[in-house]
Amino acid sequence: MRLDVAPHPSLRLAAFVATFPAPLGALETPAAVRDALRPDAPAPLARDERVRADVRDMLRHGGYKPTGRGKPASEYLVRAAGEGALGAINLAVDACNAVSLHSGFPISIVDLDRARAPFRVGLAPEGARYVFNASGQEIDLGGLLCLFDADGPCANAVRDAQRTKTTPDTTRALALLWGAAGHEARLADAERWYRELLESGGARTERMDATLASADGGA
Repeated sequence: MRLDVAPHPSLRLAAFVATFPAPLGALETPAAVRDALRPDAPAPLARDERVRADVRDMLRHGGYKPTGRGKPASEYLVRAAGEGALGAINLAVDACNAVSLHSGFPISIVDLDRARAPFRVGLAPEGARYVFNASGQEIDLGGLLCLFDADGPCANAVRDAQRTKTTPDTTRALALLWGAAGHEARLADAERWYRELLESGGARTERMDATLASADGGA
């Protein structure tokens, strides 16, 4: 499986595939992963204001405005965790939320049996939209970096598409960590920690190499 990434001056992307020993609905999230959902939990990474600012700047490159309801998902997690509202969902999402909360990097998690290759990362065109929750709400994707599958955009650093989110039946998932230039070592640490958390729950993980595309990938 291949991931083509359009040229971007400040995006630093980490991607890997996780294969679970059973459907997510049959797996228990380890206590260490659940504990890491607390904002004051011991973690190998601590939130950094520079990361928050640089992630927002990275998303602005295509004209997107990462503020208000359009802010990066990692910022929503800080608020939810502070209010005690960041509960367990499944192993894949719980580990994702824990790492995103403490690293400051938004993370997407996509069910590989609900998405279709080929995969690429690039800017969404003006007018692009998708449904991001079960109630049918949509996000305007114009100018926002997105993961695209064969059927269109399906994930980004703000809100992932409902059509490719994990479910209790998920057995394979693609994870994308949306990093920013200047934080490469931190991104590598975040990816390593995420994979360790998943592996502690019995998953097998394999890094997915991203190939720099020659086209801008925005159409």
